[in-house]
Amino acid sequence: MRLGKRALNGLGGGIASASFAVFFAAPVWAQDLMGQPTPGGIGLQPAASPLKHQAHFFHDAILMPIIVGISLLVLGLLAWVAFRYNAKANPTPARWSHNTLVEIVWTVLPVMILVGISLFSFRLLFAYHDMPTPDLTVKATGNQWNWAYEYPDQALPEYISNMLPEAEAEARGVPYRLAVDEPIVVPVGQTVRVLVTAADVIHAFALPAFGLKTDAIPGRVNETWFRAEREGVFYGQCSELCGVDHAFMPIQINVVSEAEFAAWVASKGGSMTPASAAEAPGGTAAQVAAGTTGAAVTPGAAVATPAATDAAQPAVAEAPNPAAPGAAAPAQ
Repeated sequence: MRLGKRALNGLGGGIASASFAVFFAAPVWAQDLMGQPTPGGIGLQPAASPLKHQAHFFHDAILMPIIVGISLLVLGLLAWVAFRYNAKANPTPARWSHNTLVEIVWTVLPVMILVGISLFSFRLLFAYHDMPTPDLTVKATGNQWNWAYEYPDQALPEYISNMLPEAEAEARGVPYRLAVDEPIVVPVGQTVRVLVTAADVIHAFALPAFGLKTDAIPGRVNETWFRAEREGVFYGQCSELCGVDHAFMPIQINVVSEAEFAAWVASKGGSMTPASAAEAPGGTAAQVAAGTTGAAVTPGAAVATPAATDAAQPAVAEAPNPAAPGAAAPAQ
């Protein structure tokens, strides 16, 4: 019997030691990965855009202390009631059932806490809607089950982005179910406006490292923005249950230098010179949002430029007027 107790004590000590070892070793094997989920991670993905930095502050400096404080307060109250007012410690229970002061405190204090949270929450929401002047516009359309992307200002027609098969992902050394064959490509340090819509059912355009999560709704165009602070590859996914293959429509954004972005646009048949409608504020991108872009741009199609339009106008103005005196009669 004594040996059994010693064995149990030794086993308990070993479990405790192993638990402490795993707890303190966790930060070593759970280093946060940039732009993708971290195995064993317990926090938010590292931020790579101004909006995500603000979201980190709101979560880490505002919400977490309040949540921990409330949890500890409730735990303390439960422990106090359990030990102070059990049948052994309090054999004669009190006869009263109300306390006006306590009821005022537990009504006013939560209201004040929620008002304090709302001040920071509204500030973050305003930052999401207060988009700077965009340098680039990308239209993202959710389909069952892939994403389609279009760059209206660069005259890049829509292309489809599908998840890489498992064998190809392993061969490339990229994460399976996150990597795609045709990613979004954007230049580093520039404000990117994303116009989000859907072709069939509700999807959601979500990429944690940039703090993006916007619903893609059929017949409606939602708007969000980001500005990548560093080059790299960043992964996201559709985060709205949209059908049987919902888990197989990831999002990949490649952030590159401006020179690499220009080369990529040229390889796709686009142009870094904006179309005339996009040069004015609310041009092509606004027309895309309003659904008034007219005919779709096809590969190899000629795009009218301001110079070509101006050159064509004088020819019409200088044509002879048959009604003017001395005008040549038309040939019979």
